[in-house]
Amino acid sequence: MDSGQLAWGITATALVLLMTPGVAFFYGGLVKAKSVVSMMMMSFGALALVGVLWVLYGFSMSAVDSPLQFAGNPFGSFSLEGLGNEDLLGAAFGATFAIITVALISGSIADRARFGPWMVFAGVWATLVYFPVAAWVWGGGWILELGELMGGLPGVIDYAGGTAVHINAGAAALALAIVLGRRVVFQKGAHKPHNVPLVLLGAALLWFGWFGFNAGAEFLAEGMPGVGLIVVNTLGATAAAILGWMVVEKLKDGKATAVGAASGAVSGLVAITPACANLTPGFALLLGVVAGAVSALAVDLKFKLGYDDSLDVVGIHLVAGLIGTLYLGFFAIDTGLFTGGDFGQLAVQAIAAFAVLAYSFVVALVLGFAIEKTMGFRVTSEDEVAGIDTIVHGEEGYQLEEDARV
Repeated sequence: MDSGQLAWGITATALVLLMTPGVAFFYGGLVKAKSVVSMMMMSFGALALVGVLWVLYGFSMSAVDSPLQFAGNPFGSFSLEGLGNEDLLGAAFGATFAIITVALISGSIADRARFGPWMVFAGVWATLVYFPVAAWVWGGGWILELGELMGGLPGVIDYAGGTAVHINAGAAALALAIVLGRRVVFQKGAHKPHNVPLVLLGAALLWFGWFGFNAGAEFLAEGMPGVGLIVVNTLGATAAAILGWMVVEKLKDGKATAVGAASGAVSGLVAITPACANLTPGFALLLGVVAGAVSALAVDLKFKLGYDDSLDVVGIHLVAGLIGTLYLGFFAIDTGLFTGGDFGQLAVQAIAAFAVLAYSFVVALVLGFAIEKTMGFRVTSEDEVAGIDTIVHGEEGYQLEEDARV
């Protein structure tokens, strides 16, 4: 690699790492004031724990020698021993993806989860689910080779993590929402964001970091030939998704909100993640509009189906992740059904998406119930109503002036 590639690799790694504090701000603003510390600590806890596990054995597990191998040998390059300069940079970049995937899950259990059990879940789920799935999608595993395994169909397209990150996290989020059950009060309009500017700040940091998330891997390609398309699609699809969400919100509820705009941005970012390098800009705009509009409708499904996904991880990450992944089957450059290909691209996209969804959901459900039965995952109803920051962490997000004088 030349110095420019190395510099972009370092920059992209820092950008993606910043996205996890961005998630913390985004989620933190959406919860009530007495739960903001707990909410943000779940992201920072994931950052710390998964970062260590990735260095120890996660990176080793994320590459396989055969498509039929479940995961790589965790002791193959334990603690990244024996890696050269460029491989170490690639490992650092990969770590940031593992970290944010786990952090995303936490939004589904806001206001009612204990920190210790969450950390246990984060470590075990990363080991059993994220590290192997990363190998399947990017490290030589069966998803990467699915087209060849199915007799020469097009390969699965997941440039930056529609399956490995968003469908993976969204399915686990749904499982944990089921395990922890509904909050004491569960009805539409009962829970208001305590700090809308914090939500917008989080969304802005996510969008900023997402250029590293989507275009970061280009540092591995000489000359970075696809970076222009990736950057413009990351910009355009996200902007279009904001519009799609706000239109639906206006028609449905009578007002377009700032929280809706921020959520629309995230849904667009999620949808373009797998597709950023394989759509023309026009089809990327269409994807953004569709993802924003559908996610704006999908976030209300929890009230109809009865699962309490506190911060709409399912409605945004799982739904938009599925949309972005399957959309490639229709509009991927040269291989989509309507862009020169046939049903082959759609077939491999669907198999990959729903296989990851099912695997992540089942493992998270079993793991979540095991933790609930042994350690207790959820705080008491009394602590939930009072706000869990002081109970779980012994501190408050905001110290009022009159309290400070006392």
